[in-house]
Amino acid sequence: MARNTPGDGPDNRPDDSPDHGPGEPPLPGLPPRRTGVWLVGARGSVATTVIAGCAAVSAGLHPPTGMVSETAPFTTVRLPSLASLVFGGHDTATAPLLKRAEELAAQGVLPARLPAAVATELTRADQEIRPGGPQHGDTRTDEELIARFTRDLIDFRQRHGLARVVVINVASTEPRPLPGAPRLAPSSLYAAAALRARCPYVNFTPSTGLHTPALTEAAEASGLPHAGRDGKTGQTLLRSVLAPMFAQRALAVRAWSGTNLLGGGDGAALADPAAAAAKNAGKERVLADTLGHTPEGQVHIDDVPALGDWKTAWDHIAFDGFLGSRMILQTIWQGCDSALAAPLVLDLARLVARAHEAGFRGPLPQLGFYFKDPDGGPASLADQYTALLHLADRLREAP
Repeated sequence: MARNTPGDGPDNRPDDSPDHGPGEPPLPGLPPRRTGVWLVGARGSVATTVIAGCAAVSAGLHPPTGMVSETAPFTTVRLPSLASLVFGGHDTATAPLLKRAEELAAQGVLPARLPAAVATELTRADQEIRPGGPQHGDTRTDEELIARFTRDLIDFRQRHGLARVVVINVASTEPRPLPGAPRLAPSSLYAAAALRARCPYVNFTPSTGLHTPALTEAAEASGLPHAGRDGKTGQTLLRSVLAPMFAQRALAVRAWSGTNLLGGGDGAALADPAAAAAKNAGKERVLADTLGHTPEGQVHIDDVPALGDWKTAWDHIAFDGFLGSRMILQTIWQGCDSALAAPLVLDLARLVARAHEAGFRGPLPQLGFYFKDPDGGPASLADQYTALLHLADRLREAP
């Protein structure tokens, strides 16, 4: 596989190279600092909610609930505005975004009248979605697919005169590739294309993405900021709050079991045991990193198609108290997966774009607040939020 254009190395010095490569001037007469957000899985529930939600908040139709980037510590960081975001993406699905939004509204995921209110924005974004791959029967090599995806990204940036494009993977979870697999995982094909097109990259899924030896050298040489992986939206978010409580109060956790009931595309994808194993690895890592050991118990994921985009997560925690007293804590989390994920995706798009503008390079462990399996940094949500605030301070001071 051909390497992307090398950067100056994975240090933290600013990248003085232009946002547009040779022969890629921004189109005249367009507003400054427009930022592209390229969604892998662009016609899925999460992406549809991201695009519709961004339009709704920009128009003042709904408040930015769940968006940390809209809270006081971040409003002075000079993040790209929601109105300046331009959406595009890759997907193997062909159903129009407006139709998908109408389906989500029928399920109660989106407000009933929202698809009609933001139909123009959904249609505009839908026109920027390009065929993904590999599709069934696709005979293209990895190199051919990466080259195609790279051209799509560069064309998107050029046509809209964008300052930069952040690539975010929100596609369904894929199984982990087997050792010695002859081809890259689909998520890694998109990640490789992001590197070649000099686009910052975010992996909001547990899929492989940049986490493969085949892309390690290219990622380091690119000097591009990247973050991931696996967005922390529900059960693991709660675990990252509760596990430190047990550790800090010296309460011995003996067992921690969990069950997830979910439908929609995620439910179908995670019915595959290999995909479920990739998903559960991040959930278990939070406990091991915080408690210092892996307690007994497993997480089970059940596909319940009737639930659609809604999910229920149940946890059963067995722990010891003073003098060996046996105790139990049980929690139930019921929520809408897309509505939980969408504000985080918008946060990450804006924060990573600003980090790229400020010259940040390589992995961004300060964004661990958003991920089950982050690139380093602390494990507890409180400590991760502190690291995020420190990032905000650095971005505020950066040119």
